[in-house]
Amino acid sequence: MIYLDNNATTQVDPRVAEHLQGILSQRLVNPASQHAAGRRARSILEDAREGLLTLCKARTQGMQSDTSIFTSGGTESNNLAICGIAAKRPGILVVSSIEHPSVLATAQRLEQQGRAVRYLACSESGQVDIEPVADWIDRGDQIAMVSLMLANNETGVLQPVGELVRLCKPALIPVHTDAVQALGKVQIDFQALEVDAMTLTAHKLHGPVGIGALLLRHSIKLEPMFFGGFQQQSLRPGTESPFLASSFAFTAQLAVAEEDIRYARMLQCRELLESVLLSRIPGAIVLGANAPRLPHTTSISFPGLDRQLLQLALDREGIACGTGSACASGSSQPSHVLQAMNLPKQVVHGAIRLSLCWETTAEQVLDAAERITRVVHRLASNPHGLRSS
Repeated sequence: MIYLDNNATTQVDPRVAEHLQGILSQRLVNPASQHAAGRRARSILEDAREGLLTLCKARTQGMQSDTSIFTSGGTESNNLAICGIAAKRPGILVVSSIEHPSVLATAQRLEQQGRAVRYLACSESGQVDIEPVADWIDRGDQIAMVSLMLANNETGVLQPVGELVRLCKPALIPVHTDAVQALGKVQIDFQALEVDAMTLTAHKLHGPVGIGALLLRHSIKLEPMFFGGFQQQSLRPGTESPFLASSFAFTAQLAVAEEDIRYARMLQCRELLESVLLSRIPGAIVLGANAPRLPHTTSISFPGLDRQLLQLALDREGIACGTGSACASGSSQPSHVLQAMNLPKQVVHGAIRLSLCWETTAEQVLDAAERITRVVHRLASNPHGLRSS
């Protein structure tokens, strides 16, 4: 099996597994307990929290220190950010049309409850158009918050979050960004980006599933989603896991330390994969190719083919790939991201996502390209592999 579905979940780095095993062997107890054993667990938990903040270049000193809230992952962090900030502020919720389902579904839920929601459109290049936000601010519309992901999980296209912050900051409008796919692939500087909230998770960068974080600027006010405990300033009550938190921080430490090497390796392999497929399969299209992208992600379409048939055929050939967000993989609906890009129907229905990791080799890429080419040609010559018009 050649695993090219790393945007869904990466495989755990053996070094992270060893770190987690070492922490588990310490038999830590509840970090909220006041006795010595509890304080020891608390120390490991807080070291992980500060370590993650430091790696993301957040402020860790003084009265204006930023905060990291540990969660179960990206979905919970996105829910907490949007529901938590919006609950404190009246006005319109603004999200992009290409957000992860955990953002869009949350926005739709708030909309059902009476919150006004506006959706930012996306260009054919894959980048979101933020100009409407400037227009809404200029005409005095009350905006509660804006959420725009740092990099799209399907196309890998980087989004203009910094420009959005520059529009919103003078109007005191909080900005949240989902940086789940970006951490470990591109530089993350929480202070320089000046967002108010940032979503992170461990399992997208070779860490364990079940641990994420929401970074919060010191000035941001948040309403909790859960109740019944005082942990994490009562913003996310419940017994914290020093095991997972420490492993998350260690995962991020590895990713940041090796960032340049990983970036170069992934970019080289992605470019090799795309060039071979485009040269061997007439009509193939790399979506978002003209926009800045993450180094490891390619959304490629074979117009006329059915993405689900293609994914199944590739699976039988030993290629693991995706057709969109893993959180929506049980749906037969076409990608909302590619639809938002206003691409032709055949392009949308024929697209798959190939996402590499820093462990992917050139040999694997060439082998994968050979198998993909073989499968695409076979499906193209078989009427049952074509979409009906």
